[in-house]
Amino acid sequence: MNELMTAFQSMDTLLQAFWICALVASLVLVIQFVLMLIGIDHGDMDFDVHDGDTLDLGGSLNLFTVKNVIGFLVGFGWAGVCFYSSITSAFLLILVALLVGCLFVAMFIFIYKQGRKLDKDGTFRIADCLDKTASVYLRIPSGGEGKGKVQISINGSVHEIDALTDEDEIKSGQTVKIVEIVDNETVKVINEQHNLVI
Repeated sequence: MNELMTAFQSMDTLLQAFWICALVASLVLVIQFVLMLIGIDHGDMDFDVHDGDTLDLGGSLNLFTVKNVIGFLVGFGWAGVCFYSSITSAFLLILVALLVGCLFVAMFIFIYKQGRKLDKDGTFRIADCLDKTASVYLRIPSGGEGKGKVQISINGSVHEIDALTDEDEIKSGQTVKIVEIVDNETVKVINEQHNLVI
């Protein structure tokens, strides 16, 4: 440990700064990743910019977030460490490190947007059921006196939701049409066979 401290203290100040950025930011990044895997990561914080533009990237995605800053510092720090021995100009070295840091931020934003797109595509929204047909799984009592269940396929996934009807009892296995969203867990249906009556 003492040897590491001695080696660190013997480094140039600029190289020390790069190492600190690289190691601290990498540690925070690993912690964030572990928290995300175990489900403790509850999102990200945004730095508000009250004057001028907020640099909103669309879809409630902002440039100045904790994760983006950490990503920038990871790229900046490790770029500085890796190129320190090959780039003799301090100005050029810092410039290269800044560019790499910006590339890391762009990469993080791209990955985050793709992840949100997948999450959005795979999320079940009961509103998507409106005007769709479904199969009765548990019989639906007549006149809205009780709830049954229907099965419906949305985005390639089959979902079971509670269902009511103002009509006569609809038995299991029959096909129904969803005509109203009652609440986040319940829909109102009509017997699809009624639509076939001329």
